[in-house]
Amino acid sequence: MAHLIGKELGVKVEIIAVTSANRIPYLQTKKADIVISSLGKNAEREKVIDFTAAYAPFFSGVFAPKAAAVAKAEDLAGKTVGATRGSIEEQELTKIAPASATIKRYEDNNATIAAFISGQVDYIATGNIVAAAIAEKAPARAPVSKFVIQNSPCFIGLNKGEAKLQAKLNEIILKVKGSGELAKIADKWLKAPLPADL
Repeated sequence: MAHLIGKELGVKVEIIAVTSANRIPYLQTKKADIVISSLGKNAEREKVIDFTAAYAPFFSGVFAPKAAAVAKAEDLAGKTVGATRGSIEEQELTKIAPASATIKRYEDNNATIAAFISGQVDYIATGNIVAAAIAEKAPARAPVSKFVIQNSPCFIGLNKGEAKLQAKLNEIILKVKGSGELAKIADKWLKAPLPADL
């Protein structure tokens, strides 16, 4: 998506890797111009940054091996769930998990994934895209969705006060939706079809 936007804007793209917790600070300190990732929109984030239109399907949930008997947040009582610090999954799970559940927080997605694959945690709060990647990487520990924490399509984040950039990005998103290019990107990278209502 970043390269597609760069092409449409006629600019060279420089991609920098950041942790979930650093995405917004990198915008605010001008280390990044836009954030393109599995960035969900919520009221807290809308206070500090702006968002484009949604561009990709994404939902956050609790995933576990198929045999795990969990269907709702209350079922996590007495269980330990891995989550990436600062992620939407960690923030939302903190609000709904029972007091007896333990949320084991990791500094980045790689550490959270490694904890799940190695069996340090049997439950992981993450996005559907990450769960699909884990299933490909470690089929023996393939996580399945137990319940949805939040349906949170991906948005591009940008600093407040950049209305022209926001409008241009929305124009690009609309264009690639209409051409079918965005559906191809979603299928290739997210392993999910582009919903008709996105």
